[in-house]
Amino acid sequence: MSKMNLPNKLTVFRVILILPFLVFLLGGYHQWAWFRAVFGWAIPYADYIALGIFIIASLTDLADGKIARKYNLVTNFGKFMDPLADKLLVCGALIALTEMGRIPSWVVIVIISREFIISGFRLIAADNRVVIAASYWGKFKTTFQMVMVCLMIANLGVKYHKVQIVTDIIMWIALALTVISLLDYLVKNKGVMKEQK
Repeated sequence: MSKMNLPNKLTVFRVILILPFLVFLLGGYHQWAWFRAVFGWAIPYADYIALGIFIIASLTDLADGKIARKYNLVTNFGKFMDPLADKLLVCGALIALTEMGRIPSWVVIVIISREFIISGFRLIAADNRVVIAASYWGKFKTTFQMVMVCLMIANLGVKYHKVQIVTDIIMWIALALTVISLLDYLVKNKGVMKEQK
């Protein structure tokens, strides 16, 4: 069995970062009540620590793809795990932000529904021994979603109205790209469904 290359290691690292990210994000929101009860003090700036972890995870998403393409290190593992890692990171963040009241639940439902549809489509493709890589529309969608999540974690709109306006605009763009990327994905790969008939 060959050793895992650098892009794939970055993808796995991104998956590993999801747990501490959610712990700090939700822990900060709930004021670390359990932590304070046990140790008598709370971890300060937990939300900003969560933001830092999320940014690092997002940067690994940019890096692994560029490295894989530049040095011809594209693998089936990477084609499958890279978009899956993105889904786990972003969807986990969105569900947490819904609980925190920072994003409408219906927006999250649309975004996650898209991910379920694509995941099901990938399973059908895999059954036909076809590996489908992420499209550019999908990458644009992921980028805007990650920027949106960063702004919502920082929650600067509470103090600065203009920041909230920017956050809302990016949310709508991310939502539009979610739908566009889904349609683009289905149209380009409609042959996979035909093979199932």
